[in-house]
Amino acid sequence: MDARETILQRVRTALADRPAAPPVVRDYHQAGSRLADVDVFVERVADYRATVHRCGASVVQERLSDILRARSIMEIAVPRGFPTEWVPTVRTADEPVSVEELDRISAVLTTCCLGIEQTGTIVLDAGPGQGPRVLTLVPDYHLVVVREDQVVAAVPDAVAALDATRPQTWISGPSATSDIELQRVEGVHGPRTLDVLLVASA
Repeated sequence: MDARETILQRVRTALADRPAAPPVVRDYHQAGSRLADVDVFVERVADYRATVHRCGASVVQERLSDILRARSIMEIAVPRGFPTEWVPTVRTADEPVSVEELDRISAVLTTCCLGIEQTGTIVLDAGPGQGPRVLTLVPDYHLVVVREDQVVAAVPDAVAALDATRPQTWISGPSATSDIELQRVEGVHGPRTLDVLLVASA
């Protein structure tokens, strides 16, 4: 018997006369226990200092173009798989985009994998229209399209829906951190500005 087995045997002997542990109560929120409230999702996203815009499915391109013009953004990087009918009427740089180009363009437009009502979080998993992680971490501005039917109620619902083997980026507002004195500093390790276009279900 090696040292590990010796130790484990001593533990078993010491616990032999102890009562069995009570069953684990699993009455917390589990996936699928309630529907998402899109209005709450909007409030939570706005709490993180992101700007939320809403529109119908037929005017996505127009709204994206309006948002970019209001921000004075004339060129934006668009990853592969982004719906062609949604591409805004500004100059676009198609993926792959080099880091040097990202430094010059400083803006990116993506779709997402899902949104979480409970936390106001948007999750990307490098799927179609989302691009590699560098594409959403280097630019100073990120415009992301979220469909209402992509919003789930809570974190357990998101975990159940996501593929754990894919690279994930969880976004809760623009990039920010706080120092010891709790002074918020934005744009530290990702976009300084986050706009979210929430598209109504058809």
